[in-house]
Amino acid sequence: MKNLKIYLFPILILLSLISLDNPMLWGEIGHKVVGEIAERKLDPDVKYIINDLLDGESMASASTWADEIKSDPLYQKYSPWHYVNMPLDMEYENSKKNPKGDIVFALKQSIKILKNPDSAIEEKSFYLKFLIHLVGDIHQPLHTGKFDDRGGNDIKLTFLGKPTNFHIIWDVHMIEYLNMDYKQLSDELMEMKEENYSLNPDDWVYETHQDVKRLYAEIQNKNEINIDYINNKIPFIKHKLFKAGSTLAMVLNEIFK
Repeated sequence: MKNLKIYLFPILILLSLISLDNPMLWGEIGHKVVGEIAERKLDPDVKYIINDLLDGESMASASTWADEIKSDPLYQKYSPWHYVNMPLDMEYENSKKNPKGDIVFALKQSIKILKNPDSAIEEKSFYLKFLIHLVGDIHQPLHTGKFDDRGGNDIKLTFLGKPTNFHIIWDVHMIEYLNMDYKQLSDELMEMKEENYSLNPDDWVYETHQDVKRLYAEIQNKNEINIDYINNKIPFIKHKLFKAGSTLAMVLNEIFK
């Protein structure tokens, strides 16, 4: 019995970490879907280049790297690159910019480095991983949320009865509710209708900010996210994931054509 307790203890600790409050459990699925869809839609020659820059790692796997390095002090300066906070009644072009950078700056910088034939391989690999991740982030509306509530992180809500916050609901819980792994979800989304998407990050942030305005309006005086809200938003979530993956593929095909 004593030995059994020794083996069970670390398992119980691990299980305690796997919960709805752990964004890395399910939050990574959205990013992996974006990476998987993009990789499936790359031109063959471009796919070869991307594979070389990622040293054989899949785009789905590389998609979470930019979040995984957040705990490393060497990369803390890149934390503001994952979002941009601004008032709902103001657009990005007229908003006050963070001197440390933001997601729009980071997207443009990544594209610039990748387009530059003189950029070192290591530099291109670094910015490619950021681009894969940030195209996913910019299509998640709460990454363009309000400054005063930290992109919805300070808006407390319940999700099917469990305490959480507005940002995590969109980063994690809504995708978790689909109960699909990233390959299953990618398979389904690849059946969606193709569209023509902009290659300009200014357009991405503008559109996403319009999305977030509607989401904020819909939760006014709301304390709970219930099944009706979730089912209403599932088509929107799937569209945004497919659009992010398709956009990422288009950008990479254009960069490396």
